[in-house]
Amino acid sequence: MTIHNASPSTPSDDLPRVDPPDRVSPPIRAYAAFLATGVGRWIAKNIAPRIDPWLLRATGGRQAMGLMLPSALLTTTGAKTGQPRTNPIFYFHDGPDVIVIASKYGNDKHPAWYYNLTANPRVQIATNGAGPVMTATEVTDPDEQERLWAIAYRIYPLWPDYRRRAARCHRTTPIIRLHAAAT
Repeated sequence: MTIHNASPSTPSDDLPRVDPPDRVSPPIRAYAAFLATGVGRWIAKNIAPRIDPWLLRATGGRQAMGLMLPSALLTTTGAKTGQPRTNPIFYFHDGPDVIVIASKYGNDKHPAWYYNLTANPRVQIATNGAGPVMTATEVTDPDEQERLWAIAYRIYPLWPDYRRRAARCHRTTPIIRLHAAAT
């Protein structure tokens, strides 16, 4: 995986560009193997989401519990409250757009941030503070979904497992494209 410093083609000066690798690297494969264990899954679900917002801000976006995985903070507007809600997520780039996946570890419900951005598609994504306003759009074309899943699997090897778990609960895991918002 190639992580570049922000460039003019990056939608945020605060979000490093993440271009997917040709294949999953051995360190990421090993880390994913740990996360597939009961202890790893518990840490990922219960500890990382609470620590990552603080850790990303404190390190200027250089470090998160996901270690070598591209992590950022997605800020949505609460569907019911109208209040800003910030959640740590993994991301990657597809051209100038940022791609995020609403996996929720394969649970039977979508993450809360998914419902927020479907109600209010204007979001911010950054590693260190507030990024630019972007517009979220769910990818619905099956061919485009499969193309993005192929890329996603190279970024985070547990997404296929999460996708299978969600399917057993009759849930389709949404892929979200974030693109520069019209001013």
